[in-house]
Amino acid sequence: MPVAGIDVGSLTAEVVVFDRGEVLYSVIMPTGANSRAAAEKAMQKALDESGLKKSDLEFVVATGYGRISIEFADKRITEITCHGRGAYFLDSAVRTVIDIGGQDSKVILLGDNGRVLDFAMNDKCAAGTGRFLEVMAQALEVELENLADLSDQARETVSISSMCTVFAESEVVSLIARGLPREDIARGLHQAIADRTAGLVRRVGLEEKVMITGGVAKNKAVVKALNEKLKTDLIVPGEPQIAGALGAALLAQDELARKQ
Repeated sequence: MPVAGIDVGSLTAEVVVFDRGEVLYSVIMPTGANSRAAAEKAMQKALDESGLKKSDLEFVVATGYGRISIEFADKRITEITCHGRGAYFLDSAVRTVIDIGGQDSKVILLGDNGRVLDFAMNDKCAAGTGRFLEVMAQALEVELENLADLSDQARETVSISSMCTVFAESEVVSLIARGLPREDIARGLHQAIADRTAGLVRRVGLEEKVMITGGVAKNKAVVKALNEKLKTDLIVPGEPQIAGALGAALLAQDELARKQ
């Protein structure tokens, strides 16, 4: 019996359609200015691709900051619970989950059964998130998807003193004006994200194995900097952005089982 999980974040909306222990289809779309419209559009695309109608879904769980606006959801569950559940499904050996999304980052500590034991979250500003990287890429005049490759070319690491997106942008512009290499600045930005994320990890404690999820997990320079900072080898799922929606779908399956 098919169920679905939907995760509406600040920058993207993800849907996972799940049935009989496997993902039937997943979709990632920009959220835009209207989270409700984005949720409807993402869900419809997922249904079209999987050959289902909305009435075929037995249960839908919504998560993410936009979950309240999703009228078609049967239940709404916090992203902490959903991301933990999704990561544990992807690898049951995982005990620490680092999720870096569009405008927040979180670290989740899991127990032996995948239950959330503790978490720390940065949701006060966009420091060290996907939005931070977007703004820094613009300041460096490089495409976001090429920022990690630029960092790989660095010979030195330029220290970035501010993690506030506004102040860091001004700092990067100033560093460029001083003639410092863009690649060295890029490495410094990735190192700054690793330093900030490591601070969140210290608040909950690091337990092996460690998985990174969210859109920023696709940035190999961030992953490399975190590996070095945390002295570990982060697990990066095949599609790290859908972990929250996957967890929501799994929790939808649980709800359906309880009802039956």
